Amino acid sequence: MNISANLLKFRNGKIMKNRFMLAPMTNTMSFENGHLSDDEYKWLTMRAAGQFGMVMTCASHVNEFGKGFPGQLAIYSDEFIEDHKRLAAGIKEHGSLAVVQLHHAGMRSPKKLIGRDPVAPYDNEEYGAVALTLEEIAELKNDFIEAAVRAEKCGYDGIQVHGAHGYILTQFLNIDENRRSDEYGGSIDNRGRIIFEILEGIREKCSKEFLVGIRISPERSGMELCEAKYICQKIIDQGFTDTLDISLWDSFKYPYDEKYSEKTLLEHFQEIDFKDVKYSVAGNVHTGEDVIKVLDTGVDFVAIGHSGILHHDFPAKVMEDTEFKPIEPPVTLDHLRNEGLGQKFLDYISRWPDFIKK
Repeated sequence: MNISANLLKFRNGKIMKNRFMLAPMTNTMSFENGHLSDDEYKWLTMRAAGQFGMVMTCASHVNEFGKGFPGQLAIYSDEFIEDHKRLAAGIKEHGSLAVVQLHHAGMRSPKKLIGRDPVAPYDNEEYGAVALTLEEIAELKNDFIEAAVRAEKCGYDGIQVHGAHGYILTQFLNIDENRRSDEYGGSIDNRGRIIFEILEGIREKCSKEFLVGIRISPERSGMELCEAKYICQKIIDQGFTDTLDISLWDSFKYPYDEKYSEKTLLEHFQEIDFKDVKYSVAGNVHTGEDVIKVLDTGVDFVAIGHSGILHHDFPAKVMEDTEFKPIEPPVTLDHLRNEGLGQKFLDYISRWPDFIKK
């Protein structure tokens, strides 16, 4: 595959100049009030300069009390518009698509961070979370929709709804924990209802040229694998979504659940009829050979995490040499600083085993 000349055209006409997406990664570099810092701006625009065809922000919370971690970039109010205008323009200056990930942590919003009890689809004693009322669910949906409208006003090319990794939308999907008896609990259609309604609302309020996407994690999410595939297919069949990002943790692994172990997790999801929706996968794609291996299966584009930390220009290096391998961790702090990581990001990843030289 000639990835250096492999444009990707989405159904709404947007063009991605190559098949590399910077995965949305927690970096804790913005200010505690949610405003954009120079460090976060530098981190993301350096990746655009390094030829990522799509640069996605970290999870950006759509409600003041949906914040999931310190130093999180916010998009819940018009007070953040100028920040996002600056960031979107800085990313697009390098020919990359600028996409903001919309997020609400739900029960995983630390009480010490938000100053009140977190909310969730159901009461949860471990996290001290309080169940949302139907009126509050309507407000939550509107938070996501209005954040998407705000993102388009800021000049972003699109948004991704964060429906993965145990945050609030995944909490609705969780069959083991979602004990609601109304239309947002019980069957998989009910548990997925809020996602379907959010995507429909965004599509109605944003222009057809605006990319609408969603991230789903099929494992560690309280869903059977068959349910995760069903959710993905229903999202596609709705017709409101341009992109689907499947976070596999490892793009080459077999499912944890042995009853689905006759094929890899990726092979399971390739049974889906994606129609004209473009899809990406994330997880353990570290080298040029990994990129080629994934794309050769028919995946439309790849989400790059760790290798994008190690090399801001990972796409450029792989397009020049498909056998490129990133520097092996542990790496020095100076290397990471030269790659655009601010001190708060360095502090955050210092907990990763064997990533930074002691």
